[in-house]
Amino acid sequence: MTKTFTYDDVVRYLYAETSPQENNEIVEALTSDSDMLAFYLDSLELQTLMDRIVRTPSSRATDDILRYSRQYPSSQTADLSF
Repeated sequence: MTKTFTYDDVVRYLYAETSPQENNEIVEALTSDSDMLAFYLDSLELQTLMDRIVRTPSSRATDDILRYSRQYPSSQTADLSF
């Protein structure tokens, strides 16, 4: 029986969230479905581009956080009870 895979399955495969058996089946499905292969290749490219994104806070944001944290003595313990 041939299993039908969705784009969600391809994304799970892309992020290594599939079993070895599913991996084999998805690879086989990619070789026979050009639309799904195109989706996989586009998703792989997007994943690579997103991995390159580096976000850094502005100097003002960092300064505001440090200024706020200096309001409290270093000997004061944080109350983490909810």
